[in-house]
Amino acid sequence: MRKWKKLSFCAVLLTSVAFAGCGTPQASTTVETTGGKQEQSSAPQTMQVNLNSGEPSTIDPGLAEDIPSISVARAAFDGLLRLNEKGELKEAVAEKYEVSADGLTYTFHLRESKWTNGDSVTAHDFEYAWKRVLDPKTASGYAYQMYYLKNGQAFNSNKAKAEDVGVKATDDKTLVVTLENPAPFFPELVASVTYFPVNKKAVEGNKEWASKPETYITNGPFSLKNWEHKSKIDFEKSDSYWDKDAVKLSKLTLNMIEDANTELSMFEKGDLDWAGSPLGDLPLDALDALKESGKMQAQATAGTYWYIFNTKQKPFDNRKIRQAFASAVGRQEISDNVVPYKSTPATGILPPTMALTPEGYIKDGDVETAKKLLAEGMKEAGIKQLPPITIAYNTSEVNSRIAIVIQDQWRKAFGIEVKLVNKENKVHREDMKQGNFTIGRGSWIGDFNDPINFLEVFKGGLNTSKWENKEFLDLLAQSAKEGDVAKRKEILKKAEQIVMDEMPALPIYYFTYAWVKQDSVKDVGVDALGFIDFKYASNQK
Repeated sequence: MRKWKKLSFCAVLLTSVAFAGCGTPQASTTVETTGGKQEQSSAPQTMQVNLNSGEPSTIDPGLAEDIPSISVARAAFDGLLRLNEKGELKEAVAEKYEVSADGLTYTFHLRESKWTNGDSVTAHDFEYAWKRVLDPKTASGYAYQMYYLKNGQAFNSNKAKAEDVGVKATDDKTLVVTLENPAPFFPELVASVTYFPVNKKAVEGNKEWASKPETYITNGPFSLKNWEHKSKIDFEKSDSYWDKDAVKLSKLTLNMIEDANTELSMFEKGDLDWAGSPLGDLPLDALDALKESGKMQAQATAGTYWYIFNTKQKPFDNRKIRQAFASAVGRQEISDNVVPYKSTPATGILPPTMALTPEGYIKDGDVETAKKLLAEGMKEAGIKQLPPITIAYNTSEVNSRIAIVIQDQWRKAFGIEVKLVNKENKVHREDMKQGNFTIGRGSWIGDFNDPINFLEVFKGGLNTSKWENKEFLDLLAQSAKEGDVAKRKEILKKAEQIVMDEMPALPIYYFTYAWVKQDSVKDVGVDALGFIDFKYASNQK
């Protein structure tokens, strides 16, 4: 049995601001606080955390899609709006903004702020950045998040020009945004990294601008000082940041340790200040002891862990075969025995904070139904024997254990052997995008607390399943134009039903984040969507 060092942990203050109604943003955050007055210290404050998944796939905010990439971009950049240390949505680069009575026009007024190269951050930087994300030449997987802008989708689809898009800098400090339809969650979306600005001179001056400290021009709390690939990323407090007085850390280091046991061991030795979610991982075998000791903090988050079916590849081009494999999965077994304290069984795509059908869609471990569906599907597909099936996943202890359990469940249900293939995170993501998989591990963490954010994963550039359904797309388009909250909810519910009937993805569990931190660490924000922010963090050792 592992011996644990005796550590004391301060309580987690969970501050939640909930807004009623589907389609309205919900801000929630976990904030590490002292519970009393902090002692002032002149000593430099540093923090060591870990990226368990290894190299970020990118640190370009316009291209960032995964948590490591988004977390780096959030540390280095600042948007018009940002969540504060209490999880409240507040003005950031925007000093103030107004919304028209019809909800279609937002006018943002920018404060004076600087890029790390000394340039002023202007409204033109935001206009450039947003149109860059939408430009089909950029091939941003998150371009769809800009479809709320007037003619955003049309421009991304080569059906409109850049000047037609509803974002315009009327002068250096004024940005006027026009939406296709009212979107009550738009301010929350504006706080996401996809809507962060980039420096046009830096981006167009070097296509590799987001790969080296000297060319990575940013406007956020921290500036990139060192990147030792597959080892660590070092940030330092930015002296040019408009709100630098709120930033207490002088240095932030993101290590890249892929082994959870090593991560926890380093934490115990004091070499890491934070171990576990959202960026790292805790050893599964250690969770019981950590929970019982009171050292582990946990927070449910708006995320779903799932397997994606390649619907363009046999046998998963058949709907009933996809349903069969989904029905045979015992989710409760996985939640109880593989990821305890870090999950609840998922019987639908949408996490509980966005649930339209709380009772779910799938009966857990329904082997009898699974066998029946498989027989019907194989008959429809005209095949007597299943082709070789592979589960591909990015390397991690959790992913490996889940794959082994599901491999065994399918062996028992169908009498088949499934091959398991683990890959480096970046390689796995690229293979998924290129369709080089049969079944691939995936997940989705909400960017804003609305069902549309999950349902839109199954269209456009992020739809690695390549599943297509016209009725589903029509419903999503219809929901965007529906101003009545109750009617919109029913439209989205129909869209979700189609996804669950067609099963392009197999939901496995809903995320709960678990972590440990050193007693000296305060004010690290982990919001309800699972994103971490170090802007207000302190670490007075």
